[in-house]
Amino acid sequence: MNLNSSYQGVMVDADDTRPILIVPYMWIGDFVRGHTVVRVLKERWPNRPVDLLVNRQVAPVVDYMPGVRKGILWDLPRKRLALARQWELAAKLRAENYGTALVMPRTWKSALAPALAGISERIGFVGEVRFGLLNQWRWGEKKLPRMIDKKCALALPEGTPLPPEWPVPQLRVTADEIARWRAANGLGNGPAVALAPGSVGSSKRWSYYAEAARLLVERGLDVWVIGGPGEKSLAQEIVAAAGPKARDLTTNDLRNGVIGMAAAGVAVSNDSGLMHIAAALDTPTIGIFGPTAPQLWGPLNPLAATIQTKTFVPCQPCHRPVCTQNNHACMRDLPAIDVADITAQVLADFQARIALS
Repeated sequence: MNLNSSYQGVMVDADDTRPILIVPYMWIGDFVRGHTVVRVLKERWPNRPVDLLVNRQVAPVVDYMPGVRKGILWDLPRKRLALARQWELAAKLRAENYGTALVMPRTWKSALAPALAGISERIGFVGEVRFGLLNQWRWGEKKLPRMIDKKCALALPEGTPLPPEWPVPQLRVTADEIARWRAANGLGNGPAVALAPGSVGSSKRWSYYAEAARLLVERGLDVWVIGGPGEKSLAQEIVAAAGPKARDLTTNDLRNGVIGMAAAGVAVSNDSGLMHIAAALDTPTIGIFGPTAPQLWGPLNPLAATIQTKTFVPCQPCHRPVCTQNNHACMRDLPAIDVADITAQVLADFQARIALS
């Protein structure tokens, strides 16, 4: 065993081969940022397989996460215990012989199946009276300012001083898969701007994607609208405004979003799961922020640009899913021409770097 220089006093153990299960948050952005936990675990135990519990929505992302062996698919209902299904999941987990389970959510039911499966180490923060379900309690969650600190603290021995920076999330899509995706969608090989106009909560949605798309198309750029079925009508509105060089690529399969963001030359996104996906893919990403603070909710990966209104908005950031001021000033006062100009410049800079490499 060797000392890991990244974390004070933590040993690297290459001899341990017991599989590890992570029970993550299932929101797309949180799920992607959770790949940092995988990287921390692989630094400590390079030969312990790491699996993630997943639902159908986030399951495709696992295929692009380095260091993850597989996803364990199980769609448990959100608002009820579903004890029979918990027993079924426990049997599935027991067959994998996990040595450790990291339970990220603080809910009682998130810890139930690992306990029923008899996983010997069950680690999580105190919450919802989970006595007996977890056997390695962690305290002090509220003192950790960022979500990533809370998650990664569970991957280190209790009391380990946390580093100022963590490994950033990574997603990897092969060039062959990108080429097949482009061909299947008839997209050619030219540079494109991916727009992600959706988000959880209407307050985080910028209003002028259609106008920005038109401006980008006028500059000769292809525009792809990426998102889920909830963004279908918005995508059609954007495409109608921008013309034939714009494409609606929304689907109900998140895999499409991952590959689309990997294929794009630059991504423009609200504070959403697709923003985190694009950033983890190393696609130059422009994040549009209004009610949320980028220093708290932005990707760990560096963004190509963060756009916020220059207008003084006294309620910003409010972190509310719906604007309570009835004017949405934090997102309304971001002109489409500014976003289009920044996007075109980021794409030009990115293409210049590629040409020089």
